Amino acid sequence: MARIANLSSPTTLIERARGIMIGGAITASTLTIGPPLMAVGLLRAIAPNKILRHKLDAMAINLANKWIGVNSWLIEQALPEIEWQLTMPTDLSLDKQYLLICNHQSWVDTTVMQHIGLPRMPLTRFFTKWELIFIPIMGLAFKILGFPMMKRHSKEAVAKNPALKLQDMLEAKRSCEGLLNQPFTLLNYLEGTRFTPKKHTIQQSPYPNLLKPKAGGLGLAIQILGQRVDGLIDMTIVYPDGIPGYTDFWMGRVRRVGVDLREIPIPDWVLAGDYEENPEFRVQFQDWVATLWTNKQRTIDQMLQRFNHHDDSLSPANIQIGAK
Repeated sequence: MARIANLSSPTTLIERARGIMIGGAITASTLTIGPPLMAVGLLRAIAPNKILRHKLDAMAINLANKWIGVNSWLIEQALPEIEWQLTMPTDLSLDKQYLLICNHQSWVDTTVMQHIGLPRMPLTRFFTKWELIFIPIMGLAFKILGFPMMKRHSKEAVAKNPALKLQDMLEAKRSCEGLLNQPFTLLNYLEGTRFTPKKHTIQQSPYPNLLKPKAGGLGLAIQILGQRVDGLIDMTIVYPDGIPGYTDFWMGRVRRVGVDLREIPIPDWVLAGDYEENPEFRVQFQDWVATLWTNKQRTIDQMLQRFNHHDDSLSPANIQIGAK
């Protein structure tokens, strides 16, 4: 049985050295891939026709996948002691269009998601605030890679000028148009923020390992894209030895990670509804999301139970893959 790291214990010199080495490698790959990505974005901005823009989009996605590929290689080669438990459908495809929901505990979630998704699903994007475009490098990368960027007005502004609500919806639809002509995975962390015990207590969440879900983002995504997507994927991530920080992961202090993916059927009534304008539908949709979250908590309980039983058939190089 692999040694289980104690995330609360002091870091060792070996762990620090490994973190510095991996951090240097990630920085080097970022500096190598970043400039070509920026150049592709500049060329796309002045491209004279759609055919050329589509080709440049493909080049940008390929560059992003190479960056993720470096991180995945580092996970496999520099962090070989991680025990992975993975359960997933067998028919995921790089050529489809997915909505993805996931629980959120740490910045490590995104790294795990990219590592698992790279060979199986299209590049993951998520809704971002327009203001993020002003963050050096990162903001431009979001824009170049087709992350839907939205300018949403505050509730106070909409209350004063209801026309702004329609403007926000039109902006959301426009921001998604670029996704519709290519494969994509559009992520929504339904909790809206990372899980912490303090937030859990303040919310009085009924789910032991989850914050309460916020249905609005998923409702908006389904309203805009639902008729065209190939499926709704539910990803559940667990860290049975405690929620790690980002540096914990790259220093090799995380020894066990569980990931469960399953496809969730989207009912016809969900696809036909209007989350923004129909209050009755909104309540029904929120109840549906609450059911999804109850099922997710049950999945977390089952995953933790498998880890705690230390069943040899469910661990180490045994990545368990099966249709759900």
